[in-house]
Amino acid sequence: MSESKFTNFKNKSPHLPSGVLDPAGRISTTPIHPRSKGSLTSQAAGILGRWGDKRVLVMGLGLHDGGVGTVKFLARAGAQVTVTDLRPRRILTPALDKLRGLKNVRYILGKHRKKDFIGHDLIVKNPGVQPNSPYLKLAKKHRIPITSDMGLFFGACPAKIIGITGTRGKSTTAHLIWKFLKTGFARVYLGGNIRKSVLDFLPHLKRNDLVVLELSSFQLKDLARQKKSPHIAVLTNIFRDHLNWHRGFRDYLQSKSIIFKFQGKKDYLFANTKDKIVRGLAKSAHSHVVFPRLPKHLRLIVDKKLGSQFRESTALAIAVARHFKISPSRIEKILRSFRGLPGRQKHIGRVKGINFINDTTSTIPEAAMAAIKRFRMRAPRPRKLILIAGGSDKKLDFHGLAAMIKKNADIVIFLPGTATDKIVQLIKVKTWHQGLTPMEAKSMSDAVRKAYRLAQYGDYIVLSPGAASFGLFLNEFDRGDQFVKEVQKLKHDGKRR
Repeated sequence: MSESKFTNFKNKSPHLPSGVLDPAGRISTTPIHPRSKGSLTSQAAGILGRWGDKRVLVMGLGLHDGGVGTVKFLARAGAQVTVTDLRPRRILTPALDKLRGLKNVRYILGKHRKKDFIGHDLIVKNPGVQPNSPYLKLAKKHRIPITSDMGLFFGACPAKIIGITGTRGKSTTAHLIWKFLKTGFARVYLGGNIRKSVLDFLPHLKRNDLVVLELSSFQLKDLARQKKSPHIAVLTNIFRDHLNWHRGFRDYLQSKSIIFKFQGKKDYLFANTKDKIVRGLAKSAHSHVVFPRLPKHLRLIVDKKLGSQFRESTALAIAVARHFKISPSRIEKILRSFRGLPGRQKHIGRVKGINFINDTTSTIPEAAMAAIKRFRMRAPRPRKLILIAGGSDKKLDFHGLAAMIKKNADIVIFLPGTATDKIVQLIKVKTWHQGLTPMEAKSMSDAVRKAYRLAQYGDYIVLSPGAASFGLFLNEFDRGDQFVKEVQKLKHDGKRR
């Protein structure tokens, strides 16, 4: 893309619609009134008008705001919306509170009804709903169109889309690209798998805007129906993940490949050159494929700010920024000020000299292994590395994690779950090494308190589960929030317990 096509962005004030991250990283809360299209462009009004007077079923409200954004978007377009979710009202209260005052929305909670899946003009499914759901099969049998919030977005988005996916590092990569591009362009939007709905800002988008989207395998699988891929695709890496949801690893790979599958010769794929699986997948791309490397003079900055495991993600983000003619000096300035994202090997503070690390987004074994490696180096023995790990299984292999825990951790406190059962059994088979202390905790509060009692000045307490969060927590973000809350309590207590 030539630089001349983007010079009209510079030195203009950004328009900040509801739900989009503004240049300071805040969520703008400017209200958009239902069915009020007077302040929107004619194209945006047309987008909203597509759904007027339609009967739309939203399957799976969820708690990440994606469902909330979908309902708001459809309601303000004038659709007659029905929301159905297997979870009861008491669990969905945080989401339902955000939908108060919408008169053209009704709720069927705690169950699904077959009649709802054959009595609507359109079904918008939550990305987490598996495609083999019997209710979706019933809808297909009756030829009811099925899509997702991302499907609605891709079908109507007038702007160029930069899509990022991968097993690890996609959030950091997406945020870096967003930050880099903001130094050159005023209207750059960030959305996707970040607990905010892309439909919040869809009505405000213009043709020359840029949209940066983090895309999960679930979201990409839904996009296959639209046969859409972003103009610029970024593929960070591939590890085994979500095998409890996908039909197997091959199905997972196919879902990730949607990021570039429907690209053409004028599109671009930026891919991790050090990942063999990624290189193999990229061979089937019809677009321009770029395998960037991190400039040597930036490696120390990345290692210090983020950790060496983010070198490839940063290289990809820089390559995309350079594609849009962002200068190296601006890129380096952003890198030097970037402190990483919450829940990703984040140092959240010290209590009496004890370091606390929140790595709650570690939901696969490889992520926990990276954290153990990094913080073992930060805390060489005799300082202790105290690990809080475990949780629910996604049909993954924990042999490598068990071996690394055995070799590097001094104390490990396990959260309950099926993944924990696997890890404990593997370590027992290998036998606990001399000095390793395994413990179990009933809750996050219990885990943090036990770890704190056993820690001394200079030790590291690291939450890096290497497993899913469902069961004990609402999601991995709730898990991290509870960890941070317990650490804050320790700070306020002011004494050891």
